[in-house]
Amino acid sequence: MKKKSLWWRRLVASLTPRRSLKIVASDMLPKKLPLWNLVLARDDGDDWSVGMRCPCGCGQRLEMMLLKEVRPRWDVSVDPRGHVSLHPSVWLREGCKSHFWVRAGKIVWCD
Repeated sequence: MKKKSLWWRRLVASLTPRRSLKIVASDMLPKKLPLWNLVLARDDGDDWSVGMRCPCGCGQRLEMMLLKEVRPRWDVSVDPRGHVSLHPSVWLREGCKSHFWVRAGKIVWCD
């Protein structure tokens, strides 16, 4: 069952459009996150966090901190074509236990 699930996730990920990054002027993410895109909270030029809904479809709200003094922390980048990437991977230890990368706006599932 696990292999079938991973195969299905990879197929869906390959067929869906790339996710983009929306920036909000705040030190907090909005209460309601979009179904598809990532949201970056930026206040006074400082990037605080990036949020998204879990790509597995469970709807869980995910927030990854970007501040250098916080652990764990992530880096977000946008390439010249506007495709967003997150580093390192996102790994949920509870709930759906999804583990994935966001690379060039696409979800790349980990085995």
